[in-house]
Formats: sequence, C-alpha cells, structure tokens
Amino acid sequence: MRSQTIQIISAMVLLFAPFSDLSPSATGDTPRKPAPNFATSNSSGIPVKLADFKGKVVLLNFWATWCHGCGEEIPWFIQYQDKYKNQGLAVLGVSMDDEGWTVVTPFVREKKINYVVVVGDKKLGDLFGLAGMPMTVLIDRNGNIAAKYEGVVNRETCEKQIRTLLAEKLSTLR
Repeated sequence: MRSQTIQIISAMVLLFAPFSDLSPSATGDTPRKPAPNFATSNSSGIPVKLADFKGKVVLLNFWATWCHGCGEEIPWFIQYQDKYKNQGLAVLGVSMDDEGWTVVTPFVREKKINYVVVVGDKKLGDLFGLAGMPMTVLIDRNGNIAAKYEGVVNRETCEKQIRTLLAEKLSTLR
C-alpha cells in the first residue's frame, strides 16, 4: 500500500517537475538550514551517518528501483561522483524500496553504482520532507541544505550548483 501511494505521488511529482527548480536557499536568498542527521547501514552492515560527510558537499538522492525518473538520474549521479569526488563531492543514495536489499543489491550491481547506497524508511523520508521520488538534496560542506529538487533534477542546473558548492570553503560558509 505504502509503495503504491509513493508511486502515485512520484508520478504526480514527475508531471509537475518541469515547473520546479531549486529551492530559494540554493540561490542564497535565505539562510541555509542544517540537514537532519541520520544513521543507517550499507549493504555490508557498516554504519553510515550523514554527519560522517561533514566537510564534503553531499548529493543526497531518494530513489527506488521501480521509479522511472530515478533511473534517469542515476547515471548522472555516477558521473558526478567520478568527476567531482576528488574535489569533495559525496553522492549518497537512499533507496526507499519496501523490499530492501533484496531488490536494491542486484539493482546497484546492474547499474554499476559507484557511490554509497543505503536503504531508507518512512522515518528517514519524513526527516527530509519526502513526498515523492526522485528527490535530491544538496548539502554544503557545513552540513546545511543548499538545494532541494523534487522530481527529476535538471542535469545542468544541478551540476552547476554542485560546482558552486564545491568552490565554497568550509571556513567561509555561514
């Protein structure tokens, strides 16, 4: 039932995605708010905490194996991870599949995902205001939310925002 509801909401988000862009905080119009911390584990059972990524720019992506828009974005995120990891980007994927690692592990292997993936739950989704997928949150080096994309990201706009955040120095951020 939950999966079906999220699928319907995701379809609606994709329908209206062309009308959405960056949140106002991405443009510097409003102060950035701290990203909520969370802790979960990867497929090997190794703990993963958002706080562990402080000092890096984090692209936090909520997705599911059944989500068409998510499948469109994942190759871009793989490229961003390759292109910008040495400059301080960390891509973190949060699968919201109800079936968990049973469906996520083969999907990650098939898509050759090169970044950290965890399985999320409703509580984690609620922390970030997840209403549908995909949803991507850009977090600056200080752990503050700089941008939030609901629906498929605009590839060029997202990459430009990543470059802007990577150019910011930890000591110069608010």
